[in-house]
Amino acid sequence: MSEAMKKLQEERTQLFTDLYTGTIPKRIPISAALPLELRIEYADKDLGRTQWTREDMLDIYEKSFELTASDAYPSSFATYPAHHHLLGSRSFMMGSKGIIQHPEVSAMQPEDYDDFIASPYDCLMEKIFPRIYPVLDTDPVSRSLALAKATKAYFEYADFYAGLDAQLIDKYGFFAPPAGSGSGGTTPFDLLSDILRGFKGITMDIKRCPEKILAACDAILPLSIKKGTPAKPSPLGANFIALHMATYLRTKDFEKYYWPTFYKLVHGLAEKGQTCLIFCEDNWMRYLDYLYELPQGTRFYFEYGDPRLVKEKLGKKHIISGFYPITYLKTATKEQCIDKAKELIDILAPGGNYFFNFDKSPYSLNTINPENYKAVLEYVRDNGTYENAGQQVWDKPKEDTIDHVLADIPEFRSKYYTPYDTFKQDHPAPRADLDDVVGQKMQQYEDMLFHMLMMMC
Repeated sequence: MSEAMKKLQEERTQLFTDLYTGTIPKRIPISAALPLELRIEYADKDLGRTQWTREDMLDIYEKSFELTASDAYPSSFATYPAHHHLLGSRSFMMGSKGIIQHPEVSAMQPEDYDDFIASPYDCLMEKIFPRIYPVLDTDPVSRSLALAKATKAYFEYADFYAGLDAQLIDKYGFFAPPAGSGSGGTTPFDLLSDILRGFKGITMDIKRCPEKILAACDAILPLSIKKGTPAKPSPLGANFIALHMATYLRTKDFEKYYWPTFYKLVHGLAEKGQTCLIFCEDNWMRYLDYLYELPQGTRFYFEYGDPRLVKEKLGKKHIISGFYPITYLKTATKEQCIDKAKELIDILAPGGNYFFNFDKSPYSLNTINPENYKAVLEYVRDNGTYENAGQQVWDKPKEDTIDHVLADIPEFRSKYYTPYDTFKQDHPAPRADLDDVVGQKMQQYEDMLFHMLMMMC
């Protein structure tokens, strides 16, 4: 890394360090991601072929940096095609144009509830994955070979992108959370309703078997905590959670089915030292009083709603972003786009607890005017300074806002997940002095497979 890039990275890291620890930064931090699909399109490469081969990906990424003035590394997660294709995925399928689609799937049947409640992870392995991934619905030998190939494919892609990210973060001085401090999670109700029961299925279940939904969400919670816990929690890292079903529920159903385990998930992870970055999809204005009850410093990224109301209700306790309509970049002039950024900064920036982002990432070049996209980010970078930088925002420690819930949540267990303490009973290390080394490796492989499988549902 050059000295200039090292200095830039230190400055950008300080912006987010201040923001995430309750201090007003020198200027508004910018965190705006460019999806892989848009990067490939911007480089004028074939979307389908490039996702498979990863050819010229370094050049593709570097060219996309022409579009951005983000302080945080401007890359969102990529959906890898190979392992889904190897397993015949019904939930993630690449179309002829190279877009990986996520059709409505209902892989769990009403009669599966009892087995699922008894052990969600066991039920996923035995019943649900073979329905989502038909190649797993076969004899044990064929299933084992298919999963071995899929695992190899998944980590081949994951390692490629991790190496590419590390190289570019240093080369261009971007801020990035420390290695091992990021994770992804799903609220129990969303996990149940996204792929397992589907939108239609969960809607019927609320009327037909409400108590089973409650029991299933409680059963999922240890799994969600496990999935959302990173290897190395850090104030600069986060567990990303996209909220899906809440705004489609009546408020009384949200209170009964969605909120209790969502609340416990976020507080439980905070108790473990992990902050959550929560994407509030759709319009969450009727639930702001609930969001206020989450731990201080929780990061909310809003799609729609009233930014003034959000700032008023959440702005002193929580970190806010979003609201800038990405579609505006396609339909408005450059001056109008910049004026919109000014408007939102005037509302959301005072008092800190704010980073700039759009209401969603631009999925393709068709959704934005690239010139407007860059102009808005450059305006925020050059004009979003604070006169009261260094001032403390929070009036009490974050720990005082955390509801300690982990003691009441069972530890995650499954016959298909074997911690090293259990594994070594039948497979001890070759020598006693090697136990720590062997244990670290065995646990690492166990957790790698767990996280891959959880990314598949």
